[in-house]
Amino acid sequence: MSEASFEAGEILTDEAILQRFQRSRNQPPCSRTLGLTITAVSQQAMSVEAAFDARAEVLANPMKQIQGGYLSAMLDEVMSVACMVASKMTCVALTVEMKTSFFRPAMPGPLRGVGRVVRWGKTIAFTEGEIFDAEGRIVAKATGTAVPAPFANYK
Repeated sequence: MSEASFEAGEILTDEAILQRFQRSRNQPPCSRTLGLTITAVSQQAMSVEAAFDARAEVLANPMKQIQGGYLSAMLDEVMSVACMVASKMTCVALTVEMKTSFFRPAMPGPLRGVGRVVRWGKTIAFTEGEIFDAEGRIVAKATGTAVPAPFANYK
């Protein structure tokens, strides 16, 4: 997500980070395609929650279910944003490895994603994420490995 870095001296409350994500006018095209909206942030838990608008005309496969690659992309989004939150909004996280397990088909409509950092090391972060359907049932789960890189490298 663009525009997520903060100015020196800006207070990094969870609410300030959440507002920055929600007000951003420069959301990446991939995030827009997935219908991503960050809905909760916890620096202490190194986690985020997100809503996805899984539109059939964009994300559905021939069986009218959300294609698995898009679910993996949703998981990658919430795990990557959790890394940004864990870094106190100083880093992006480059995914180097990710494993996704699919538990049931995801149908078009609202989906909820949760991403968290399980371990934040000096050079690597270990992440987890889940996607839930409108009834609160788990659809897919992923684990990942990411390499944090300062935002300054990507301006």
